[in-house]
Amino acid sequence: MKLISQVIITTNIEDTILKLELLQENERFVKIIKEDTFLVEDAKLAIEKAYMASEEITVIILAAKTFSPVVQNKLLKVIEEPPKNKEFIILTQSKSTILTTIRSRLPISVLSEVKEEEDLGLVLSSLSLGSVYEFIQTHKRTDAKVMKRLIERISKEAMRSGSYDLDEKTLVLFSNAFMALDVGSPPQFVLNALLLKLLARKKR
Repeated sequence: MKLISQVIITTNIEDTILKLELLQENERFVKIIKEDTFLVEDAKLAIEKAYMASEEITVIILAAKTFSPVVQNKLLKVIEEPPKNKEFIILTQSKSTILTTIRSRLPISVLSEVKEEEDLGLVLSSLSLGSVYEFIQTHKRTDAKVMKRLIERISKEAMRSGSYDLDEKTLVLFSNAFMALDVGSPPQFVLNALLLKLLARKKR
């Protein structure tokens, strides 16, 4: 791990921030840490901090479980052309929610935190209307918190399977699903919409 502009994918954000702090020598740290979603006002604050004159290297750490496409687009210009002596480190939990525009400008490190995952109960490589219906019935009473983890696993499995045309628009689907759950949309409705849209992107 280095104190350079990058995206770090980690399930343990707090622990990763501590590790970054251990690398600190003469750099100044600015941290904007959100428990769940990074908001537009947080992005504005980050941009303000970036344009503050400083002779020392300033490492701006932005951390949240999710960064919406709107927030990422807001940060894009300052990431593309950072002011002198500024490094941006974005910490988040899911690589699938990072837009390709950000990916093309910042290196991505995925911290391998090995954890056993139980069977998802859905084979993404052979998704069908029938299997979508059965899966939705199984998760009729799943709450929003568990549904977020489920959607993150679905996005990972969909990418691993290579069975889908996953362009930027499709990746935004996963971000939108997280945001819909954050604002109180019924988890089953969000899951249903996501899987049907994913099914439409399946390679024939």
